[in-house]
Amino acid sequence: MKYTEEISNKLNELLVKNYDAEKGYINAINNVEGKNLKMFFKRRASERSEFAKELRTEILQYGEIPEDSGSFKGAMHRNWMTLKSTFSSNNEEAILEEAIRGEQASLEEYKDMLKERNMPPSIDALLLKHKNAIQAAINTEKVQEELIS
Repeated sequence: MKYTEEISNKLNELLVKNYDAEKGYINAINNVEGKNLKMFFKRRASERSEFAKELRTEILQYGEIPEDSGSFKGAMHRNWMTLKSTFSSNNEEAILEEAIRGEQASLEEYKDMLKERNMPPSIDALLLKHKNAIQAAINTEKVQEELIS
């Protein structure tokens, strides 16, 4: 496998997970009543959309094809689908807890990707920026959870 293809495949995995996270947050917006919580989820969905755009740009720069936004894969898919099923209870605290769980899974994916030794510095910088934003979101979500409780 070519070096560029290998990098693009790894970035595509993160890309799909960001699509899933964005969709999870959009579902959350539609299933909570609190104005502040809606805005919080809207910001997270927008952030994940931006992450996806940045990853798509990197993949294209390596001459590879980014995954389609309709794709769902692996553990993140299951995490965000669990979030969806939580909506039936319409319990804002449970929805926020599930969002935190999804973000923690995303954070682990980014940490694993950052451990890769063969990534170019520009990609490492992008992944670190995303990881730090996800960690900040987790911290903010935990504060939000305290406010709801």
